[in-house]
Amino acid sequence: MRNVDPAEVAARLRTAPRLAVLDDDPTGTQTVKDIPVLTTWSVDDLRWALRQDSTAFFVLTNTRSLSPRDAATRNREVARALHAASVAENVPYVIASRGDSTLRGHFPLETDVLAEESAAAGAAPDGVVLVPAYIEAGRLTVDSVHWMRTADGLLPVGESEFAKDATFGYTSSTLPDWVEEKTKGRTPADRVLRITLTDLRTGGPDHVAGRLATLRGGTTAVVDAVCDDDLRVLALALAEAEENGSRLLYRVGPSFVRACAGQPAHPPLDPAELRPLRAPDARHGLIVVGSHVSLTTRQLDHLRDVAGDVAEHELDVARLLDPVSRDGHIRDVAYRAATTLAKADTVIRTTRTVVTATDPDESLAISRSVSAALVETVRLITAARRPAFVIAKGGITSSDTATHGLDIRRAWARGTLLPGIVSLWQPVDGPATGVPYIVFAGNVGGDEALTDALALLRRAA
Repeated sequence: MRNVDPAEVAARLRTAPRLAVLDDDPTGTQTVKDIPVLTTWSVDDLRWALRQDSTAFFVLTNTRSLSPRDAATRNREVARALHAASVAENVPYVIASRGDSTLRGHFPLETDVLAEESAAAGAAPDGVVLVPAYIEAGRLTVDSVHWMRTADGLLPVGESEFAKDATFGYTSSTLPDWVEEKTKGRTPADRVLRITLTDLRTGGPDHVAGRLATLRGGTTAVVDAVCDDDLRVLALALAEAEENGSRLLYRVGPSFVRACAGQPAHPPLDPAELRPLRAPDARHGLIVVGSHVSLTTRQLDHLRDVAGDVAEHELDVARLLDPVSRDGHIRDVAYRAATTLAKADTVIRTTRTVVTATDPDESLAISRSVSAALVETVRLITAARRPAFVIAKGGITSSDTATHGLDIRRAWARGTLLPGIVSLWQPVDGPATGVPYIVFAGNVGGDEALTDALALLRRAA
């Protein structure tokens, strides 16, 4: 083990380019504290982010919910606006494309597009550095094999339920093989550079920087990590390699951002910190559940059993997908939820049965349609009654709820409700100002995590 003080990384990064994290859903903020977040990417919004006193900032692209064509278009829009904002503010930047720690998302499409845009701006990347680790959630990489922690022990991600995703499925757990699989052979596994724990812990930053300096022509490197210190060594190595002329593009999980922002692992927010963030004119919160993974269903079951006075309303997916019944069903659920919100914390959730199609794009379209209905329901509820807080469960759900349900444009990620997971945003503009927004991924935490998060928010009342 090689110990690295976060303060050493922070000091090293004071003169480094700003880390711009293009997040394919909002859950990448769950490892950091006091970091700016944008849900839009106008040049003015990006200039605001670049002016903040922070080593990093997030841009919520929500591309995991989009078709490949739309995801490519959105990445191009953000990259071009970011370049214009950087020139206007005279602040250099480096891009991290934040994907899922269980390897779902538009890879290599997103890094391909960002590499093309970087090249057009005169800074073609020498390599793409793939670092999917998410330490708190037990997504670890050892000897280039990516694992996830389960109740029964560590499981190769290629054998998990996430590898069977209708849109982003895969079979490989060894990252070089996964790269070959996802690139359809364009990048053979034997051409992928492996940065191992031995490189990080025995070789150290100088050694790793030297290995990264060998990347050419957009070659991919995959990096091991089982703890924050491994990622801090990488952060120092990246800073050295880039200072010496390497141009790198990152594809990462959540833990990379904390390390490369020079932050330690912060404890969860406590009731005293949460109390001034809660909406003072409301007593009860709204919990929005769109995620359909089995863990979310178990968390909902635990909430029912333990949390006590919680009202619950279901959006029936079959009725949402029927043009005849859709609008009336949304209005009915929204009215009933706004009514119960006056006297109890209130859950609105989609049907737990997953509706998919044989075609991945059609499955994604179904997910988008259901999410749009959920967001419309949130808008109607919050227009009728202001909640004390909003918890959004699921990646697509939390993105769409923030952007379209609550009209959040700019916010600060203030910390977490649970160790390293469940991020709390403080909106700084729009109708949600003063209403803390809690981003809760579908695939993190134990069965009791949703109950624990709600209990903490209640103690802050």
